[in-house]
Amino acid sequence: MDSGSYAARLNQVVVSDSRELDRVCEEVALALHRDGTEPPFDVVSSDFAADPYLICADRYWRLRLLERPSIRTAAACSLWISAHVSREARVEVLEKWALGYAFITKDSVESAVELAQGTEEIVSGDTSAGDVAYFASLYHAGKLRSDFLFEELHRFLDASLLALAAGTHRQSALFTALRSFAAFGSPAVTAEHAVGLLDQAWHSADRTRHVVDICLNGIQFANPFDGHGELLRDRAAEAVRDHPGDHMFHFRLATGLHMTGDHDAALSSVDTALRLLPAVGSRGSHKLLQEQYLTKREVIVEGRQRAALDAGHRQRLADREARYQERWARSEEEMRRRDAQLSSALRASEESARANHVRAVELVALFSSVIAFAVGSLQVTLTGDFSLRDRLLLIGAWGAAHALFALLVIGGTWLITRPRRA
Repeated sequence: MDSGSYAARLNQVVVSDSRELDRVCEEVALALHRDGTEPPFDVVSSDFAADPYLICADRYWRLRLLERPSIRTAAACSLWISAHVSREARVEVLEKWALGYAFITKDSVESAVELAQGTEEIVSGDTSAGDVAYFASLYHAGKLRSDFLFEELHRFLDASLLALAAGTHRQSALFTALRSFAAFGSPAVTAEHAVGLLDQAWHSADRTRHVVDICLNGIQFANPFDGHGELLRDRAAEAVRDHPGDHMFHFRLATGLHMTGDHDAALSSVDTALRLLPAVGSRGSHKLLQEQYLTKREVIVEGRQRAALDAGHRQRLADREARYQERWARSEEEMRRRDAQLSSALRASEESARANHVRAVELVALFSSVIAFAVGSLQVTLTGDFSLRDRLLLIGAWGAAHALFALLVIGGTWLITRPRRA
């Protein structure tokens, strides 16, 4: 089949019939691959859903990479893109193909020897070696990213000859996003450095959908750090605002919301991701994505139920603690009341004892005066030659003196003990 026949088949396909479009593009791609012919037509758009030329070329290079998943094949694909894809569509096609083909061939990571040999061939090529090395670097880095080989990806992007050969492309937002992804997962790199690379790629003027996806992917699978869930939630929410129809960004948002404990919003986001997920697809495993989303949904539902149970348990504990505090307060009040009563009783007892002691002293003083008066009166009465009248006067004076003495003793005792009784 000549080159005109391939284009003629694609020209005749009805774009509005998605099944027919998919069938014809697949047949032409298979024919091109079987004939050993690269697509002879040009691609002027990045519409992977309706442009038959782009869809056919996509299927063709997918077959080539599945057959020989190496950086050499990636280099050939890069050269074809430079020759046949318009500048307006080139960035989207280049990034989508490099990362998409890397995902479907992630089980064929090339060894260091194979990379060295392939890099030598690429670098020794024409003046477009930098562009080719960039595409090949994205392809190999995409494999390492899909396999979550963070350390290997970090070393490849920083020091490999292939990545260094990309030249100025190393400053691109996509390349920086891949470096951020590697830094987030590497135990040897701090979270601050990874976030710095993330911000550099995120705020770049040439940020694309694929840059955003890799940035969010890196945050999601990062080693835990302070503010981890909040960072993923906030960046994913921004991505959803910019790309409301992207199922992957809704899934990343659901993950961030789940990490921050907002289970209701997380459940809503993952349901949106499932609703937006296409039913078919040739580049990625849509069945795998659906299983991943459903698994996350189950985890969110379980987390939501566990949070509800924990909230009820915490409420019961709080109610029980409140009851204990109330009982303890009542017990302390009762103990204070009893202590006050006991102290009052003790004080009353002490006062009574002190009063009894005072009364005893007063009685002793009184009886002592009475005894002294009796003894003195007896002496006056029984001795001497006083007349009756003199004896009575002497006894009266003696009694008055003893009465005055007793009053002085009793009064003095009362004066001494009065402040204490007060």
